[in-house]
Amino acid sequence: MYTPMPLRKINYIFQEVFRSLKRNSLLNFAAAGTTAISLFVLGIGMLLMINIDQIANTVESNVEIMVYLEDDISENEAHSMEPSFNRISGVKEVVFVSPDEGLELLEGWMGKGSDLGSLSEENPLPNAYKIKTGDPREVGAAAAEIERLPGVDNVRYEQGVVEKLFALTEWVRIIGLIVIVLLAVSAIFLIATTTRLTFYARRKEINIMKYVGATDWFVRWPFLLEGVILGFVGALLAVGVLYLSYGTLTMKLQQAITFLPLVTDSSDMLIIYGILLGLGVLLGAIGSSISVRKYLRV
Repeated sequence: MYTPMPLRKINYIFQEVFRSLKRNSLLNFAAAGTTAISLFVLGIGMLLMINIDQIANTVESNVEIMVYLEDDISENEAHSMEPSFNRISGVKEVVFVSPDEGLELLEGWMGKGSDLGSLSEENPLPNAYKIKTGDPREVGAAAAEIERLPGVDNVRYEQGVVEKLFALTEWVRIIGLIVIVLLAVSAIFLIATTTRLTFYARRKEINIMKYVGATDWFVRWPFLLEGVILGFVGALLAVGVLYLSYGTLTMKLQQAITFLPLVTDSSDMLIIYGILLGLGVLLGAIGSSISVRKYLRV
């Protein structure tokens, strides 16, 4: 059973930790370096995952329903239909598109080189609405309900493309999650292996302490604290490299591909970096605790 230690023993443990860090600098450097590399790779996977998720959410949120009204519906009548669209379950945004605005959109889609001058003289486009749902997956149900409204001539939202898009983004998320789990397992394995090698090299030191009557907790505490320090240092190195490399990479990508919705919010980044620092400390403590237990059995 663990009992609280007096101040003298606590002071001794901290002195022993710093002596050990200095005395076994090469092994400790290897342990901290392995932790840094493992968490750096894991951090890359996490950043990749949140960016994939943001891109998928952005693509899904751009899915919209185009509602074309009947030709004999006047603009005033078209405006009076807006409340009917807003009452439909799941609808979040309703935007009226006049024939002139529709022509401008058409010119934008077809490019500057397109010849639409003849349409400007006698615009054949009907009044229309652009409609978005709060949940992109409600588009199909909302479109079916809109199509039944009086005055609606045609409803388009590229059903086949939208369904394939949702299936693709779902698979991308699943694959990203699997990659994160595999990277996390790899990180734990690498750190545990390095920690075991470190403790194997110091097994005689642990055995001597046990033979002179030291309790398990008295032996364990210096190694546990040492593992926490090395884990934190390794995680700090990983976070520092990630911070510098990710900032540079996102800046260059956004300059080259301006429409790419990358995660750059500092609050989101702080959460990722905080998780990595916490993992470093946790893995260091767990690795030390598991590894030292084997050599306490003398």
